[in-house]
Amino acid sequence: MKVYELNMDGLVGPTHHYAGLGCGNLASLSNALTIANPAAAAIQGLQKMRLLHHLGVKQALIPPQQRPNLQLLYSLGFRGTGAEQIQKARRVAPELLSACFSASSMWTANAATVSASADTRDHRVHFTAANLISNIHRQQEAHFSSELLQRLFSNQQFFQHHLPLPNTTTTSDEGAANHNRLCANHNSRGINLFVYGKQALPVNNSHPAPVHFPARQTLEASQAVARNHLLHPEQVVFASQNPAAIDQGVFHNDVIAVANESVLLIHQHALLAQQDILTRLRQLATFELHIIEVSSQQISMADAVSSYLFNSQLVSLGDDPFKKMVLICPAECQQNPRIDSYIAELIANGDNPISAVHFIDLKQSMSNGGGPACLRLRVPLNEQELTAMHPGVVVDDSLLDTLEAWVHKHYRTQLAVDDLDDPQLIDENFTALDELSSILHLGSLYPFQRENSAQ
Repeated sequence: MKVYELNMDGLVGPTHHYAGLGCGNLASLSNALTIANPAAAAIQGLQKMRLLHHLGVKQALIPPQQRPNLQLLYSLGFRGTGAEQIQKARRVAPELLSACFSASSMWTANAATVSASADTRDHRVHFTAANLISNIHRQQEAHFSSELLQRLFSNQQFFQHHLPLPNTTTTSDEGAANHNRLCANHNSRGINLFVYGKQALPVNNSHPAPVHFPARQTLEASQAVARNHLLHPEQVVFASQNPAAIDQGVFHNDVIAVANESVLLIHQHALLAQQDILTRLRQLATFELHIIEVSSQQISMADAVSSYLFNSQLVSLGDDPFKKMVLICPAECQQNPRIDSYIAELIANGDNPISAVHFIDLKQSMSNGGGPACLRLRVPLNEQELTAMHPGVVVDDSLLDTLEAWVHKHYRTQLAVDDLDDPQLIDENFTALDELSSILHLGSLYPFQRENSAQ
């Protein structure tokens, strides 16, 4: 049975703004407090979805979460009406207010880890929503992400859902941004490569740690996900991030490596003991494995992080019998002469399946530290599984047209941190999300909708 890799892109929410909340994310920190354009951000994301759809890739979307998160403000001690909560938080703790408005759920690579039914012992697709405990603006996403995935993939014959891992530093989980699947093709059993930044236990372990920025993913979290997903242990590899790379802005593995089917594109300094890990992958592969290791002489770590070359999407083209792949790169790669030259050489080389590149404008997302791969969650599904999921989020041109009109109707073209205390912003956002849940046929999806229906 044919298996598709469904790309589920996060639809950028109407509160997209730059607050510099992502510790270790250089773009997020450097663009803090500048003015964002939520409408442009959402349209850029929809244009990326349209490109993938037209390339023959199965494409879907994940709707944004409810913002502001008034329940989070309440739990932090801010009482009153929504407008009163926001005014109080603005005076006392503006950073917490920014977190409650964060549109970071757009980066769905962090929403969950997903295992293909071809890889699991019960032959179901497994989902674990990430707990994202490293940052408060991300941790608030976990519960809703878990509920949403269960709604989109509800058929228990095909799908198995796990609760987010315990909210402890021992099991800090950042989702699929640290998970790679290598296989002959999407139909076949894969090698699951989990990348972690730190080992939490035992406390006196000698695992090297970054100095300037925190490591987010733990080995213990990756191991727990692999166990819960019933992955075949002999097909699982755990690898540690290079702490020096974390200190240079590689907060997730997908900033420095990207995999698709038989190809792994990875920087020379991505992992600790990298040659041992690559040797292990070659030993496990029963297919022709193309490991493209990029040296620091070819691309410096600084260029890799600033351009997000390795955060490009690498996708297979539909039913192409020659198994050709395409890179979906941010425009910043084309604007960097060294990166642009490297991509041209990579494609011209002909000794790997990568045959073409598309450069896309994702400036709004890139300025907050998220490139093409950050915006999508990869969900391998066979034909039966694809039919069993909620169809309202699967993309076609008609839905994209509707969503673009919806964005232009509801989104602001400028949003700064100082605008977050505007009481009208709450009504604007809730009105937009109420209409979106109807467009996607998701019923009372958001907490405010359920509260209103209960009154």
